[in-house]
Amino acid sequence: MDSFTQIVLGAAVAAAIAPPQHRRAALLAGAALGTLPDLDVLPINLITDDPVARMTWHRSFSHSLIVLAFVAWALWAWFRSRGGRVAQSPRRWFWAMQGALLTHPLLDAFTVYGTQLLWPLPFQPVMWSSVFIIDPLYTVWLLAGCLIAWFAREKRIAQPALIVGLALSSLYLGASLLAKQQVERAAGEALAARGLEHAPRFSVPMPFNILLWRVVAMTPEGFVEGERSLVADHGPIRFRDHPSDVAALSQVQSFSAVQRLLWFNRGFMKAQAHDDRLVLSDLRMGAEPDYSFRFAVAKREGDKWREIAPQQLQWPWEAGRRLGAMWQRIWHAPEDATTANAQTPPPGTDATTH
Repeated sequence: MDSFTQIVLGAAVAAAIAPPQHRRAALLAGAALGTLPDLDVLPINLITDDPVARMTWHRSFSHSLIVLAFVAWALWAWFRSRGGRVAQSPRRWFWAMQGALLTHPLLDAFTVYGTQLLWPLPFQPVMWSSVFIIDPLYTVWLLAGCLIAWFAREKRIAQPALIVGLALSSLYLGASLLAKQQVERAAGEALAARGLEHAPRFSVPMPFNILLWRVVAMTPEGFVEGERSLVADHGPIRFRDHPSDVAALSQVQSFSAVQRLLWFNRGFMKAQAHDDRLVLSDLRMGAEPDYSFRFAVAKREGDKWREIAPQQLQWPWEAGRRLGAMWQRIWHAPEDATTANAQTPPPGTDATTH
């Protein structure tokens, strides 16, 4: 999720657990701990300039529940040894620090980017993909609870405000999972009608809401893409076919950067030749034809591809127009199949890496 949301989540969790007389200190400490895992971009950027490595190392060691549980304990032990608030109430501060740190990667796992919750164990990143990276209806309850607690300090209203804020934000996550189930059910029926019931697929909400969803399924020739509005749509999902250079992708699968990307994004990639380079686009973050992560991984030499150092490419896209179209699409279903096929879909998923 975005950094601001992680800050208020960490603050709310820590302040709800810490003693009332330490509430403001807990809000500040929780905010710092809540944003700490995302600072992994600093050492990663110093270690390597490989864009594939930077993308796939983010949300790894710094987002591991195994690592963060130890980090929280080490910080708690250090602060307790120095006396002060932590030494005055060590049990509550232990759980406050654990909660502020561990909720960060768990929340990130609800997005589509991928979070390596059990690093260094060799499991693929977790991507429950039920919320967009920025969702005001998740964040606003946490922010309200933190603001009330900050000004109320030790007053009785502060604790209920924090608990209610955490409860409502958690209920919103639960609602996102229920919405995803509905979308997945509709997607399964529509894909089965096309003979793609076993095709690898994912669903992800469009920006800032859980009412409009994007569904992508891989095919032998490329992939199909469709949208589902939980408000306006009642019939089957209408999928559009998109090509991918699957032959070229097959030729470069042994390249180290390609293997890393295939592991990280579970094969949800589009391959296309562009200026004699093979470009791989992560289908999870963006929407056809615009994607947040594109990497040139090979250069054409005759009828073969030669491995090159990965290069991240940025292609322009009209975010303002797409967001407007997305808002209209939430409330209005396509008039007919022709309209649906001609409509340009709005951007679908995380455009930042937090």
